[in-house]
Order: sequence, then structure tokens, then C-alpha cells
Amino acid sequence: MLSQLSREDLRHVLEAVLRGRTALPPSTDRDSWQRARERLSQAVLARLIASADETTRTAIPPLTASMYLDCVRTGQREWYERPLYQRRSMLARLVVGECLEGSGRFLDTLLDLAWAICEESSWAFPAHQLQLADPGRPYIDLMAASTALDLAELDALLGSQLDAALGIRIRYEAERRCFQPYIERASEWWWLSGPSAGTNWTAVCNAGVLGAAAYLEADVNRLARMLEQGLTSVQLYLASFDPTGGTSEGPNYWAYGFGAFTLLAHVLDWRTAGQLRLLNGPRIPEIARYPLRTQLSPGQHVTFSDSRPSVRLEPAHLAFLGRALKAPELLQLAADQPVDPGTGPFGWAIRSLLWPIETTNLSRFAPSSHDWWPGLQWIIARYDPSDPDGLVLAVKGGHNGEMHNHNDVGALIVHSRGESLIVDPGPGRYTNTYFTDRRFEHPATASIGHSVPAPNGYQQPFGAEYRAEVLEHIASAEADRLLLELRDAYPAEANLASLRRSVTLDRTAPAGTIELVDGVTFANEDGTLESALVTFARVDIEPSRVTVHGDH
Repeated sequence: MLSQLSREDLRHVLEAVLRGRTALPPSTDRDSWQRARERLSQAVLARLIASADETTRTAIPPLTASMYLDCVRTGQREWYERPLYQRRSMLARLVVGECLEGSGRFLDTLLDLAWAICEESSWAFPAHQLQLADPGRPYIDLMAASTALDLAELDALLGSQLDAALGIRIRYEAERRCFQPYIERASEWWWLSGPSAGTNWTAVCNAGVLGAAAYLEADVNRLARMLEQGLTSVQLYLASFDPTGGTSEGPNYWAYGFGAFTLLAHVLDWRTAGQLRLLNGPRIPEIARYPLRTQLSPGQHVTFSDSRPSVRLEPAHLAFLGRALKAPELLQLAADQPVDPGTGPFGWAIRSLLWPIETTNLSRFAPSSHDWWPGLQWIIARYDPSDPDGLVLAVKGGHNGEMHNHNDVGALIVHSRGESLIVDPGPGRYTNTYFTDRRFEHPATASIGHSVPAPNGYQQPFGAEYRAEVLEHIASAEADRLLLELRDAYPAEANLASLRRSVTLDRTAPAGTIELVDGVTFANEDGTLESALVTFARVDIEPSRVTVHGDH
């Protein structure tokens, strides 16, 4: 267990490691970067250099106080977040261009941009503070932690070629914005410990702070203290997955949270010369395989919680996990992803150039016919997993107090020919109220926006006590079936004695069929039951028939 490593154990490990080789080869290591160049086609290499060149002619987008406050005043997050992301995207493009070319012509623009990021009043999102930043009490959130790691890796890659003052400034800002508050104000960070810890925040914030500290913190006693605290916290993140590696946050937040965990694993493996290997932990192989199991068709995944159908799975991430865990199916999935090296978030943009993706002698990835997560009460059934156009059924039970929760106990997805015909809508628009007690005013998160019953017109409330009970789960060559008792997913006013939902994928019919049956018994009087089917497709409604028309 990661949390069993004491501070003294960590200090001994850190002291024994000589600080020579870095986790990433610096730009001055031209042999490494020449090999990276040779793995790219001439067209891709030219495009990446041209992108960096264009960035030198792009003004650094301003981040003003009034833009920051706009989130508070209007609830809209985009006006500040868009240029905030743009700055970091520009940083990644410039670093990629400089490391690949090695000419030095991007260094001044890099210096200007990195300095501007150091001068930002806050590295945190406005939606997480809802007031102008207090410079005396920096706030650690997802963006603040990630920014610290981005700048630390910039320093590792190009620090010797940039003005020495930038390295001093990066260390100063990482110390005051992240390291000091991480240590001295630990009780303030809900994502670090306590009942709410364990979400993607726990992975991303710890990975950013600890990863940056592994590069920048020279005091091994202090670094050991941070690692002791952080590894205990990271254990909470890993414990949030069910025993089969499932997370209720969905595939998008797996890519984000477990991607950050993997970056931290890589950096700490370097910093401890292989003596601290996070990927050797229990349950890691199952967690790593999560995106293999949530795929509906190539490039399309389940949209339960706040997950989107198209998930950016970094090929470098999948391939790294595949090699580390000896999981060839992850190498297959990596090879199936769109080839776009040198792009994306900073850490993956760099690693995608350095970590090759094997494509030879690999067959196309095909999921299993049946996936079941007992801790989540999720089922995904595929008529023919070798057919990317085949019929797929996804159903969830669970409860209404999950991470990135939607009130959607009993919801289902019907997917065929690469598109979902009966949908889970996925996330609503992120505003400054989306993660507050007003969250379920939005139809994308409320049960009214999901394919679930409405007994006596009642919707499902929020809370872990509103849950499903699995009465039957069957997986066979002929059919997969999930039978749920949904009575406790509704308030007492719904007057339910029983509300059972049975969903079956039958493989005995040509191309397969899906049967949905809802059965209700009211407690002490007659009632009404309506069951919605949510779709984005064109629908023809006839007296005894409803036809949903897909695009294919």
C-alpha cells in the first residue's frame, strides 16, 4: 500500500538517488530528440514546427480582473478559462517546437509566455474561488496544480537554455502557490483528505503538486513530508474505484484523473530510481483497463455521469500502461486512437513524442461481449463485440450520490452502428452553479433528462440513499439481462411498493434485440407510470410504434 511508506522511508529513498538524469530528456540531449524526430513523418514534423512558429506571432491572451469576475457576475466560465487554456496550449506548442528543432528561435517567446504565467494573479479557475485572488492565500485547484507541473517540466526540458531568472521565478511561484499551502494549509483542501476526497481532483491536484516538487524541491526532508501526505491521499483516489476497476466518474474523468496519476507515477519512478512505483499497486491493472470496457464502438464510450461520448484517450498514456502492466490490449487500443503526436496537454504532448506507439503485429482491439461492474451496478452488453457496428446495451443502477452524479438510477443507452439511439445526455454546460446545490435544476443532470421511469410524475432526488437493488444479473451466450428494483430511487411520495426494470440484450435474434420492461406496484392506491426514452435522433411516433432514425 502506498500509504504504508513512512516519511523516514521516503527520505532514505530520496537521499540515495543521485540527481542526474531527468524524467524527460532536456532539449540539449539532441540524440534523444533526434530519435523523436525520426519517429515522426515529415508532414507531422513540419506541422508541429509550423505550429510553434505561428505561436511566436500570436499575442499572449490577456487575463484581466474583470474577466475573472465575469464568472461570478454571469455564471459563465468560458471567458476567463478559454484564454487561460490558450496560454498553456501555446506553452506546449512552443516547447514541442523547440525540443524538436533545437535551434533556439522559440526561446524568447517561451520566456515571455512562461513569465506571463508566473505573473498571473491566480493559477486557479475563477469558478473554484468566486472572488479575485488573495495573493496571501493562494488556492490549489486542478489548474493551479497542473500549471506547477507544466512549469517544472518546462524547466527540466529547457531551463539551461532560458534566462536563469525564469528558473528562480518558477521555483518561487511553485513554492508560494502550491508547496507551502499544500503543507501548511492541508486541512483546507477537501480533495486531500476527508469524506469528499477520492475524485479526479485528488489525483490531479496531488499529481501536479507532488510532480512539481519532485523536480523543484531540493530539501529531501520536505519532499518526503509532501510525499507522505500525498501518497496517503492518492490511496483514497485508487480506493474510489470498484474492485473491477470501475469509476462512477465515467471515461472522460478516468482519462483526466488516472492520466494525472500515471504522470505522477512516471515522475516518481524517475525521482526514486524505480524504488517507488505507483503502478505496482493493487487494483491498478483493473483500473487501467477501464477504457477497454466502457467502449460502445470505436471512439465512442458510455456517457454516464459527466462523461462525453468522444473521449480523448492519449495513445502515449495507453501504451505506457500497456508496457508497464504487460497488457497487450491496451497497446491495441493505443494503436486504434487518432495519431496526433505533440499535441494536447503539456505532459502528454511531450511524452507522445518520446514514448513510441507500437502499431506492427497488433490486431484491432475488440471488447468483450459482456462487462459488469458490481460496485457500480453497470452493465455493457454487446451483440457481437467483433463488429464495430453491432448492437450495444449499457445500463446503470447505482445510486444518486455518486461522483459527478446525475439522478439517473436505471438509465440506459442503446448504441448501434457507431451512434447512440437511446442516449444518456452526458454533461450539461459547466457554469459556476453546475457543481452547487443548484446542479439538478439542469435537465442533463436531473432524472427528467434520462431514460428512467417517473412514477406518479415524481423524479428521482439527489442523495446516496436513492439507489437501485440488483435482483438479477445474467450473462450468457444467448442473452445478457439486468433486473433492478428501483423503488428506493424515488421519494416516499411516489407511493411505490415496487418498481422493477428489466433490460435484456437477446443475441438469438438476427442482429440482436433489446427488451425493456418496467413493472410497478403501488403501495396503497392506484397510480400512473410513465417511462421516458431520451434520444437526439429523429423520431416517428405512431399509435403503437415509435421509430428512432439513426444517421447510419
